[in-house]
Amino acid sequence: MTKPLELGLDTFGDITQGPDGRSLHEAEVLRNLVKQGVLADETGVDFLGLGEHHRADFAISAPEILLSHIAALTKRLRLGTSVTVLSSDDPIRVFQRFSTLNALSNGRAEITVGRGSFTESFPLFGYDLNLYEELFEQKLDLLSALVADEVVTWEGELRPPLKKQRVFPRVEDGSLVVWVGVGGTPQSVVRAVAYDFQLMLAIIGGDPARFKPLVDLYHRACDQMEHAVKPIGVHSPGHVAETDEQALEELWPHYKAFHDRLGRERGWSPMVKDAFVSEARHGSIYAGSPETVARRIAKTAKTLGLSRFDMKYATGAMPHDMLMNSIELYGTRVIPLVRDMLA
Repeated sequence: MTKPLELGLDTFGDITQGPDGRSLHEAEVLRNLVKQGVLADETGVDFLGLGEHHRADFAISAPEILLSHIAALTKRLRLGTSVTVLSSDDPIRVFQRFSTLNALSNGRAEITVGRGSFTESFPLFGYDLNLYEELFEQKLDLLSALVADEVVTWEGELRPPLKKQRVFPRVEDGSLVVWVGVGGTPQSVVRAVAYDFQLMLAIIGGDPARFKPLVDLYHRACDQMEHAVKPIGVHSPGHVAETDEQALEELWPHYKAFHDRLGRERGWSPMVKDAFVSEARHGSIYAGSPETVARRIAKTAKTLGLSRFDMKYATGAMPHDMLMNSIELYGTRVIPLVRDMLA
């Protein structure tokens, strides 16, 4: 790696528990997220990504507004999404919102676009789920044109064409940083290369090394398309506490509740603790003491040749104080340890 690995944090703004065990109102969750972002900036975290969702489990439906508020309270933290559901949004508005955020944050904005793992936004905004693939492909094509050129001429099948159209505000210096979130298909990797965007691998289960063939495919595709190799990142869940035992015991009930709730929607088997512990020790849950988490992040970074690792630090109804402690340990202890291991 030519420069130090960037270490970030992601959250979907899960609805958390208050001190009395009851679910907090979304408004309070959002206010707590601002505090989490400020702490991330103060403790040395490189990036904060907020995931867009439109369901009762999560508080964040308009991440750019929240990111703008966090930008005003921070100095160095890069700010972006994890992910922006591009299929059910307007690429022009996405560009405008992030170019605005980029201006207000002095160049710290990033976009991670994806199709998302939930589909509630499609009926909410009037999009046909039968056009799932076509919507993402055409909107990614338009976003690529907007990022690459100040004057855009573009034509597709799902919206009126653009002819020599300028979009404001313009990006002040360089161009917007755009990642494409990929769940693990070769076609998605090649698509990211074709549009010359950065690659973010969402690895939420299993040995991270199983994604090495996709990284190799990315490099081959860059070579064949004569595109410069761009940064590769990984997004995975985790939790940091003082000891491995504490981290697992804190995360387990919330992880199981979240997993099983989704499982009832998607036909998954209930999560058992042995599988959870195995995933935390050998798979893609980065839960443990700072030393354990740092060691596992460093191994994944070396194996996949990463430029960025983002830990999704909130899962389910984990209380705000627990999340704040995890963020502080990640920034003050995990990040320096990873940097030392990779030096």
